[in-house]
Amino acid sequence: MNKFFRHALTRSYQTLLFIFLMSSHFAFANSFDELTQELLNKDFNVKAAAIDKLANIKDERVKPLFVALTQSKIYYIKKTKQIGYYEVIDKQINFQTILTGESINDLSKRKYKKVTTNNAVRSQIKLHLAALNILSKDDAIRLSAIDSMLKSPDSLLLSVLKTATKTESSRKIKALIDLNIALIEIDSENETERKVAYEFLSKSLHEAARIKLTQVIDDESYTQEEKAFAEKALGNIEDKLKYLKVTENVFFGISAGSILLLSAIGLAITFGVMGVINMAHGEMIMIGAYTTYVVQLIMPEHIGLSILVAIPAAFLVSGLIGVIIERGIIQFLYGRPLETLLATFGVSLILQQAVRSIFSALNMPVITPQWMSGSIEINDALSFTYNRLYIIMFALMVFIGLLIILKRTFFGLQMRAVTQNRQMARSMGIRSSWVDAMTFGLGSGIAGIAGVALSQITNVGPEMGQSYIIDSFMVVVFGGVGNLWGTFVAAMSLGVANKFIEPFAGAVLAKIIILVFIIMFIQKRPRGLFALKGRSVEG
Repeated sequence: MNKFFRHALTRSYQTLLFIFLMSSHFAFANSFDELTQELLNKDFNVKAAAIDKLANIKDERVKPLFVALTQSKIYYIKKTKQIGYYEVIDKQINFQTILTGESINDLSKRKYKKVTTNNAVRSQIKLHLAALNILSKDDAIRLSAIDSMLKSPDSLLLSVLKTATKTESSRKIKALIDLNIALIEIDSENETERKVAYEFLSKSLHEAARIKLTQVIDDESYTQEEKAFAEKALGNIEDKLKYLKVTENVFFGISAGSILLLSAIGLAITFGVMGVINMAHGEMIMIGAYTTYVVQLIMPEHIGLSILVAIPAAFLVSGLIGVIIERGIIQFLYGRPLETLLATFGVSLILQQAVRSIFSALNMPVITPQWMSGSIEINDALSFTYNRLYIIMFALMVFIGLLIILKRTFFGLQMRAVTQNRQMARSMGIRSSWVDAMTFGLGSGIAGIAGVALSQITNVGPEMGQSYIIDSFMVVVFGGVGNLWGTFVAAMSLGVANKFIEPFAGAVLAKIIILVFIIMFIQKRPRGLFALKGRSVEG
């Protein structure tokens, strides 16, 4: 059947439905009580008329009644004609009257009879349910109803949708209503409505718009002019999606770069000042993540606050363990980098086994707070998750905080002095051993708070730190040993580059390509992007 002829047939019923839904309440003399009794009538036309009238009554009992009718859960007692909800739970009849809410469960099964409906009546009920949901006062109900309609827009609800879009206060819901209208009117017999619908869909980035335009192109019932218009509209959408994909990759790249920055910046400090290749750095990240888990165990009723408490806690715990490692092992191995590497590798294995013994080898569940859940939707094709946005901001705060410590504090001045010339710093009265311990503690503490951030986006387990140790060393070497700005630029560059390479090469090959690039780059610039003059880089 021609689509225009089909619409001409449905428009008349559409108009009648709109009258039933939108007319004033006093247009129907029947009350809810009387209309429910009409559902017992054997004539389906009488039932259909009663359902139309019920849909117009502002009574909170109407919607549950319609839902139960679609589920065949409306029965009545044969003798008294009392109508109600009927269920069998654990072989026991549960019957509750619609009018009074009274439970009548002492009758045998044959005393009840189901209120029957045919396909036409059930379709009518579903249509009214959709209309009631569209016009609901609850935003969540309206959003769910409008969103579910996008899969199969119903022209019989067009008038309801046009009424709803005039009064809708939510910008998001109104956009979905307008999209539904366009999806319906693209098949309208009115040429002006069709052109408006095509124009609207050409600007929409919603998946439903692309699906509909593709159907128009593939369906032989549409004219060549309509197909050409649909192809142009789809082309415009695809062009926009390409730009949005680039934006999305940049965001995820910056997010990945922020994670690399958090995990590598502590290593940049210890490696730059002390020249220590710390293979236990990943375990400091792990300890920070487990500290978050413990804090949440202590504060189960305040998950949102627990993350804020976990940040200083993880810094102190990881920092203290870092100082113990430096004082107990590393201070005796300065000048022997290979032995330091082996010793810290042994420490990493000990810490992993200690965590397995205390918490088990299984991953621990760390709950994401409500304020970090969900995403901010820029449009139908682009959204940014809150947890990654917070991690980006957190990484910037940590970076700025470290710059302030290094540039504006007495400890930072001592650290820079030891970095540039250890012997001269000693002759000026600086206790280089104390600076080494505090520097190692600072680097380990920052790794700990990196673990807090990582606990929100990855599994917390004994081996989680091993996933970041190699990447951290790559960032430090690429950026320039001991240079914070170099670490920042390297982390962001590698994060963004990796996200652009991944779609074409895959995750594993992308890392290999990045590694090969860094090796070739270091051949040309052995000191990295930003060379730092000092003891640790000059020998």
